[in-house]
Amino acid sequence: MPSTDANRSDLGPANTETAYEVTRQDLPLSCPGPQMAVWNSHPRVYLPIEKTGQALCPYCGAQYRLKD
Repeated sequence: MPSTDANRSDLGPANTETAYEVTRQDLPLSCPGPQMAVWNSHPRVYLPIEKTGQALCPYCGAQYRLKD
């Protein structure tokens, strides 16, 4: 049986907040992030944040802000 992230205790739930601060070390930025379980969330989408310092997820509406 294939392993899914639904069984991983090291991943947090996805889309539990509406605003996230990220750093350049978190790039490339995706929602849900790699530290979040995706089994019960929307498909992973990569968000362009480098130019404006802000991004909005088209699926869940989560707002991301790039910290200086």
